[in-house]
Amino acid sequence: MLTKILCIGDIVGQSGRTFLSYALPALRKKYKLDLIIANAENSAGGSGLTPQIFKKLLTYGVDAVTLGDHCYRREDILATMQNSDRIVRPANLPPTATGKPFTVIQAKNSQPVGITVLLGRLYMKPVDCPFRAADRVLNEIHKQTKIAIVDMHAEATSEKVALGWYLDGRASIVFGTHTHVPTADARILPKGTAYITDLGMTGPYDSVLGRTKEKVIKSLINGMPTKYSIAKEDIRVAGIIVSVDSVSGRATDIEQIIFGKSDIDAIRKEYQSTQAVPENL
Repeated sequence: MLTKILCIGDIVGQSGRTFLSYALPALRKKYKLDLIIANAENSAGGSGLTPQIFKKLLTYGVDAVTLGDHCYRREDILATMQNSDRIVRPANLPPTATGKPFTVIQAKNSQPVGITVLLGRLYMKPVDCPFRAADRVLNEIHKQTKIAIVDMHAEATSEKVALGWYLDGRASIVFGTHTHVPTADARILPKGTAYITDLGMTGPYDSVLGRTKEKVIKSLINGMPTKYSIAKEDIRVAGIIVSVDSVSGRATDIEQIIFGKSDIDAIRKEYQSTQAVPENL
């Protein structure tokens, strides 16, 4: 049996969330998805996650949420992080940190799937070694399931690539997040791990990493502090769709997707979706 999994890159602000609500039902129908995972640490105004937005993402069709270096930006999410099995914080934070370092949930086809997220150490705040943390967490996940998914939330591409090779054959999927720029290296590694260095973001691409480009450019030129706002144009959903053999835990196929509104419109038409179009899309 194959388990079909969609991994979605960093959701940025309301524009990203609104488009996701429009896109996910169509994508689930077209690809017959068993599980949808999304990095949502930029969902609330571009930084952090709130309990209300977390609940909305679940109603849109997201099955599990990974966070990253902004996981504690919004204090009101702490109780949700502690109690829900649908959200994970980086596993290489201190063991006393609020939240779950991994979770195992059931996909739509009843297959258990383990999910974890790690923070990179290059050009980021000090944390424990992500490689050793991956060893610890995967040992626990594999007590319950062969299917293990790792989100590497990191700045440096070299660190992400190295982790992919390190976990080849032990993780079903290793995907990178954080930089918001999709990379062109989606592939299945020799021992069966589906890998991509960065999924890209789900949000406005007429922007600088999701922020209004004029404000970012101005601040880079004049060196003055500027409050950025979330852009609203050219919204896309980015990620990978991976088929995983449920017995071996090895990936059998990987497809990168970067879909804009016209792409989703075509899918909705093909599958005769009756879902209403959000007013602010």
